[in-house]
Amino acid sequence: MIYTPFENKNAIVTGASRGIGRGIALKLAGRGARVVVADVNLEAAQETAELCGNGAIAVSLNVAKPDAVRSTVADLIAELGRIDILVNNAGINRDAMLHKMSDEQWDSVLAVDLSGVFYMCREVGTHMRTNEYGRIVNVASASWMGNIGQTNYAAAKGGVVSLTRSISKELAFKNVTANAICPGFILTEMTRAIPEKIFNDQLAKIPLGRPGEPEDVANLVAFLASDDASYLTGEVINIGGGYKL
Repeated sequence: MIYTPFENKNAIVTGASRGIGRGIALKLAGRGARVVVADVNLEAAQETAELCGNGAIAVSLNVAKPDAVRSTVADLIAELGRIDILVNNAGINRDAMLHKMSDEQWDSVLAVDLSGVFYMCREVGTHMRTNEYGRIVNVASASWMGNIGQTNYAAAKGGVVSLTRSISKELAFKNVTANAICPGFILTEMTRAIPEKIFNDQLAKIPLGRPGEPEDVANLVAFLASDDASYLTGEVINIGGGYKL
């Protein structure tokens, strides 16, 4: 039997052109959702949409631009009728030690990784309130607890955690859940490119003894987006093989 818990449901996944975001989009589509692949890289987003099938569509979107978010979400609601699932995965990193971090490095990461999540939650969450149904999953990071060379990234992801917990309280009475997940060391293009010593140092911190795959994260997102998780909201869930134990 084919498992399709998201049949007749529409999902938006931001930052879905590659890596974790692509894995999430593929998982949701594979379980019946019509997925909107939203990314600044439209060509790569179209590749993901083609892999998803099931009527998936790609849109060019910079989540750091509130006007773009507003118009794009409005257009999608007009086209699809409703948005049932929102996964805020879009993010960037501009790592530097505190004494070397520029204003641009700070501002750009906060704009995408935190403000972008807020803009998407505001527009889609308002729509979900009206429909009295929705599932929001915000992708934070294990780094939200603090990490050397990532004051900007950690601050943004910590903000995502707090934002998620706040909106979960605001939206719960409208049957809209909001949860945050915190991936640890996941195999993506970015992590594969880091120096071997740093890679092995990170691997040594994982009790399960292996890096995560995008599908590991996607499995958790799919659960939180499903009605099996209808009584879960405001939670912050680590997914890192025990990385932060």
